[in-house]
Amino acid sequence: MVGGGFHLDFLHSKGSAHASHLHVLIFGLIFVSYYTHVQASTSVSCRSPNISSKYQHCGIHPDGVHDLDCFGKHKPSGMKKCVWKPGKHPSEKTYTLIIQQQLKRGIYCNVYDNITEFSENIKLYENYNMVAEVFENSQQSTNCTKAVFDGSPKSLLRCGPPYKVSFSRHSGRLVVNVSWPQEDLKFIKYYFVSYNALGSMSWNKSVRSQNATTCTLDNLNSSLGYTARIQCVTSDKCPQCAVSEAYTVRPELTTRPLIVKFEETDIRGRKGFRLLSLTWKFSGKEPHDGYDVSVGKASGEAPCERISTTQPEIRLILSYSAYHLNIRAVNNVSTSPAVSRAIPRREDVHGMGDGKMNVTVHSNTSFTVYWRDNLIRHYVCYSVEWMKKGQEATHMSFYQNTHNYRTLSLLREPLEPYKRYSITLHTRQNKDTCNMKHVNNSESTYGRTQFYSTEGSPVSAPTNISSSNVTLHSVVLQWSSIPEEDIRGFLLGYTIYYNEYHHGRSSTERNITVDPMRNRYELGHLKGGTVYEFQMSGFNRAGAGVRSIASLFKTNDQGFSNLTGFIIISAAVATVLIFAHPIIKRAKVMLWPSIPNPGKSNAMQNIEEPCELELMESLNTPRVEEWDTSSLQVVEKEDATPSSASPSTLPLLGASEEDSPETTRNRIQRDPEDATGDIPPYSTEETFSDIQRTDNQSCPLAFSGGYTTLDMFQQANTSVAQTTESKPEEPDSTVVKSGLDYVGQYGTSPILDSKMSTIL
Repeated sequence: MVGGGFHLDFLHSKGSAHASHLHVLIFGLIFVSYYTHVQASTSVSCRSPNISSKYQHCGIHPDGVHDLDCFGKHKPSGMKKCVWKPGKHPSEKTYTLIIQQQLKRGIYCNVYDNITEFSENIKLYENYNMVAEVFENSQQSTNCTKAVFDGSPKSLLRCGPPYKVSFSRHSGRLVVNVSWPQEDLKFIKYYFVSYNALGSMSWNKSVRSQNATTCTLDNLNSSLGYTARIQCVTSDKCPQCAVSEAYTVRPELTTRPLIVKFEETDIRGRKGFRLLSLTWKFSGKEPHDGYDVSVGKASGEAPCERISTTQPEIRLILSYSAYHLNIRAVNNVSTSPAVSRAIPRREDVHGMGDGKMNVTVHSNTSFTVYWRDNLIRHYVCYSVEWMKKGQEATHMSFYQNTHNYRTLSLLREPLEPYKRYSITLHTRQNKDTCNMKHVNNSESTYGRTQFYSTEGSPVSAPTNISSSNVTLHSVVLQWSSIPEEDIRGFLLGYTIYYNEYHHGRSSTERNITVDPMRNRYELGHLKGGTVYEFQMSGFNRAGAGVRSIASLFKTNDQGFSNLTGFIIISAAVATVLIFAHPIIKRAKVMLWPSIPNPGKSNAMQNIEEPCELELMESLNTPRVEEWDTSSLQVVEKEDATPSSASPSTLPLLGASEEDSPETTRNRIQRDPEDATGDIPPYSTEETFSDIQRTDNQSCPLAFSGGYTTLDMFQQANTSVAQTTESKPEEPDSTVVKSGLDYVGQYGTSPILDSKMSTIL
C-alpha cells in the first residue's frame, strides 16, 4: 500500500531554507492524506541520514534481488503495483522499496520499509516518470543487493496474467480454458498460447484463442507431455500483457480400464437392496491420478452420480432397478475412454410379485398403483418405473404419507393399448426430498407387477402343433406358445376343438380347456379307428383368439391292435424257440453231471465199409488152406476175483445181419486139447496193439476208447442169450456161460503174417 513519505531528495543536500519549510508542509499534508493506506511497510523520510547511510553500499548482483517490475491496473484510484524476485541465498530477509518522481516543483519520494513479501502496491502521479529501487536486507549488512525499474506511469498499464488456467486433452487435441482477473475482463478479447514438448528448448509458434477464454491446439502427440504459457493480446486498454508462468501439460490418457471382477450379492437383513462389487485394472503407461466412476439409473432419472477414487475398485448399494455405469482413468488434463457396464434390473427375486402390487388403469394418461403393506409408517418418498418390453423405463417420484396407493396422471407418454407393461415401486429413505440426492445407497425396491391399459383377444394361434403316441382311444398333442406381443392380454389358457371327420362331413364339435403353462396334452376317450379333426386357440379376458389351421389324426382300430398283439406274441415265441435250446443245454451241463453214452463211443462202429467186410470174411472163411486155426479156447475161471472179472458173454465179430444162428455156432468151436483153462502165451494188450496197427494200415476200424471192452461184453451177453433161447435143442450149439472170462480164437493169418488174438 502507499504510505506517506517526505517529499525530499536525500541525494541532494543543497536547497534554500524557504524550500525546506515548503517541503515540510507538503510532507505533512501527504502524511495526513495517505496515512490510512499504510499497512505492511513503514514510511520514513527520504532525507533521513539513516536511509542514506544504510543503502549506499548496496549494488546489483546476479544472485541478489532481481526482476523488479511495476505496472498498473484499470482502477479509479490509479494504484500501481511493483513485484520482484528474491535472491538465491536462503535466509530471513526483508525488503525496502523507494519510489521517486521528478515533479515540476521538485522530487517526489516514497519509502516502503520492512516489506516481507515480494510485491507492494504504490501510488504514483500519472504524468511523471518514475524510478523504483528495491533493496534486499539481510542479517549481514554487507550482503545488500538491489534492483532498479524506471518508466512512465502512462505506459505501466498491464493486463494479465490469468489467475486460473485449466487444460483438457482428447484425441490429439489440447483445449485451454482461461479465467482473467476481474479488472481485466472487459479489456482482454483474445490471448496467445505458446507451447513446446517437454524437454524441448524451443517454443512453437503461438496459437491465438477463439475468444477471451478458450483456445484449442490441434494435431498434438497424445503420448507426449507439453509446456504451455499464456499471454493476452495487447490493445489500447492493455498496452502491456504479462506472460503467465509455464504450465506442465501431462500426456493424454488413451487406454480404457478393464473390468476384471463383477459380483452381485444380496444384503442380509435389507430387502430390496443389492451389493455390487467391481474391480478393474488400468494397463496404460500414461500417468494417472485416479478414477472417475459415474453411475445413474437407466430410466434417466437424475442424478448421475460421479464418484472419485484412487483405488481400482468400488462397492455400490443399489436397488433392483437398471443402471448404467462408466469407469474412466483421470489425471489433471486428461480423461481416458470409459469402460461401460450395463447393470440389468433384478428379475429373479423371490416374493417380488406375490400380489404385493396392483394397478388400475383409468385412461391412457392416468392409472393408480396400489401396494399391500402399510409402508407409510416408515416411508413417505416413493418412485415408480414402468416400461414396455425392450424399451427404456419411464419414472415418476412422489410424496405419500396418507394412503397405500397413488394415482399418477399427466404422463409424459400415453399408455399404448394391447401392450404389456411392467411396473416397479421403490421406497426412498431420505425424507427431505423425494428426488434422489445420491444414487448409491438411496433407495430399495418393494415390489413389481404387470398390467395392460387395454386388453384384446389373441391375434395368433399356437404354432408347431403335432400329434404323437396315437393309440386306440387317445392321442398326445403338442404345440408352441403364442408370442407375447400377439396375446394382447394375460393368457388364461388354451382351447382344443375336435370332432369326428367322415369324408368331409364333421360331427358335433367338442372342446377342452388347457392350463396356459402347458404345451402338451393327452386327448382321451376317443373312438378306435376314427379320423379326428382338431384346432387350437388361446384366450384371455377379452375372449378367445384366432384358431389354428385344422389338422387330422386317426386313432388305431381293433384289428390293427389285435394284429399288433399277435405280432408281439409271435416275436416272443420265436425268441424263446431260438434261445431256449442253448439255454436248456447249458443248464443241463451245469445242473447234471456228464455221463458218456457207450453207444456213441468211437470203439463201437458198424462194419459196413468194404475193408471191414473183407476182414470179417477172412476171419470166418471155412477154408483150411487159407486160415489155419490152431485152437479155440474158452477160459473158465469160476472163482475170479472182482478185480479180474469180465463180462460173461462176448459178441461174435464175424456175425452180421445176414448170418444165421447156425453159421454163428459153427464159427465157435471148443478146443478139446486145451481144457485146462490156461491163458494163451500172448497177452490181451499185445493182441489189441496188433489189431490196432493192422486196422490203421488197412481200414478205419478202431477199437480205442474207455468203453470198448464193456460194450463188447454187453453185446456178447445179449447175443449169446438170444442164441440159447432160440435153439436150445441143437447139440452143436456152444453155450457161453456167464462165468467165462475170455473167449479167444488163435490162428495164423496169412494176411497179417503174425499171430492175432481177438477179444470177443
